[in-house]
Amino acid sequence: MITSTYFGVVGFDCSHTRRSSGTHVMRLHLGGEFSCYLYASFPFPSPAGIPPIADHTRVELTVVYNACVCSIARSQFSEAELLLTQATERLLQMKGDGSVASDPSEFWRTALKSLGNTALNACVMNLLCLQWAIWLATCQLKTIQGFQDELFSVFEALGVWGAESSVPRSESSDVLLLVMDQRRLIELLKICTFIAQGAERLSEGQSSEALPGLQTASSLPAPRTLIAYTHLLSGSCLAHMSRPQMALQCYRMALETDPRCVCALYRSMLIYRQLGNTQAEIQALRLLHSTLMLPSTTESALAATHLLPPSLLLRSQSLSSLLLVPSALSVLHSLALKCVLHERVSEGVEHYLDLLATLHSEDQHGVHAEGSPLPKLPELYLQAGAALLMARRAADCMALCDEVITTALELLPEKVVLEEQPEEKCEAETRALCAEGGDRVGMLLWVGAAYLLQGHCHTHLRDWKQAVTHYTRCFNLLVKVHFKKRGCQPQIPSTDMVGMQGTDLCILQRLKGLSLAGRGISLTQTDQLREALRDLQLSMQAFPECTGAGLWCGEVLWRLGRRREAVACWEKTWNFTPQSSVQSLSVYLQEPQSGPLLDSTELRRRIQDVGSTVSV
Repeated sequence: MITSTYFGVVGFDCSHTRRSSGTHVMRLHLGGEFSCYLYASFPFPSPAGIPPIADHTRVELTVVYNACVCSIARSQFSEAELLLTQATERLLQMKGDGSVASDPSEFWRTALKSLGNTALNACVMNLLCLQWAIWLATCQLKTIQGFQDELFSVFEALGVWGAESSVPRSESSDVLLLVMDQRRLIELLKICTFIAQGAERLSEGQSSEALPGLQTASSLPAPRTLIAYTHLLSGSCLAHMSRPQMALQCYRMALETDPRCVCALYRSMLIYRQLGNTQAEIQALRLLHSTLMLPSTTESALAATHLLPPSLLLRSQSLSSLLLVPSALSVLHSLALKCVLHERVSEGVEHYLDLLATLHSEDQHGVHAEGSPLPKLPELYLQAGAALLMARRAADCMALCDEVITTALELLPEKVVLEEQPEEKCEAETRALCAEGGDRVGMLLWVGAAYLLQGHCHTHLRDWKQAVTHYTRCFNLLVKVHFKKRGCQPQIPSTDMVGMQGTDLCILQRLKGLSLAGRGISLTQTDQLREALRDLQLSMQAFPECTGAGLWCGEVLWRLGRRREAVACWEKTWNFTPQSSVQSLSVYLQEPQSGPLLDSTELRRRIQDVGSTVSV
């Protein structure tokens, strides 16, 4: 005997009766003259027991339906499926059909065929709908696919067999009420099936196959949230089919249907990024962050407003991955960085400061999630510091850099030896260069970058002596890192090792080049030309892409009277093709825009003068 207590689910008064067959039935009084039935124990005896009484069969099947709905609502799928199977088997025996197929699809085909158009057919269809719900909730999409024609025919037959529920209620005080309306259930199952199948095909790269079903589903009667999902997935199909403008239209329809569909806003932002529409991307990021911060969006859009909520039926991993949206903090970070990189520096600074304030507030309450896809806190400090420097707020930048330095300086190792790693790790760009005992390389690079930014700040303030001091501190930290090839002694890394060993070594060389360039430029301002030339040439060796080092190296050569070398240096600098995209780098690793700058027009005039002199 299987017992359950579902009486509190509906929340009405109930009375208990015991039928002659041994069935315990709970009759729920819904108010007035009407009632519906739930069960107190398993309604059908075992196949070897007393046969079902025909007069009571519809009541018993209604009891099974209501009980199974409650079991499914509690995710007790195996209990619900057992009830469905045993009840249907008993019906088949009552009809004289003793054969029972082991395959679920064949079992239900046999049941529908055996019962034909009898009065019990509607009850069996109700049970079949619950089996459909279980298959959806347990992600048995292949089973649904093989049985889909029969399932959808149930939907089409609804107008026929659902008519009996239209009997005026005043004619009977004992109407067999269901805890969930059949028509409403089937509408929900049909659109959830389209959504689940569309998401599965989309994840398998079958976008063109998924699109027709999703477009059909968008016109079905269903909750707004589910209609929005059909538009969202249709847009994702079109995006994968390289039709971004049509994808944007689908995302717009999803938002118009359900403003809480933040995933559509996120996908729109990705399309704008793909199209290179930076202003639209920033606007979408700003709106996405504002939406994620609203209290209503912190709850699931598919909240349990009904006994069987859509979220219970849409559990596939494919759909979950398609509906993923970054956290509000991650979106705020993307917004801040995008603003800084696209000449909206003051706006980006405010976003960075809001982000840091929020993180500090969360840390104080112990809720900062380590799994968040945000950079680590020192990295965020450095990015915010670089943004402040771009906004000509040198003092604030130095304060943030001091936080990084004071936190990590005492933890820095005296020396770091990086081991050569297998090529497959390098291709994955993992942190293969980290020594044992933690990310010591990353910590050293953060402190070095903090000193570099402070050197830029002093350059901006035209305090050349302090600038040289901080650039030197940066460089002295970086030379602690040595690289060891297999079978060789440790050595100082060189430029030709960067492409071979990944991102950490690239950052190391870039920091070296920028610190030497900054020190060389600062020395130029105090007329220490030979020392400046040495640093600038070393900078170009460590970091050939450093435009500032190349231009200032030519300037120093010009001042030293080596004009042809200066011209060659300027021409080489302007003709150099960068190996990496500026936007792919952290903002604090880019060349500073403040400090002394050379007039490119004046340099080109000098080149022309030297060229005309040589020709004469």
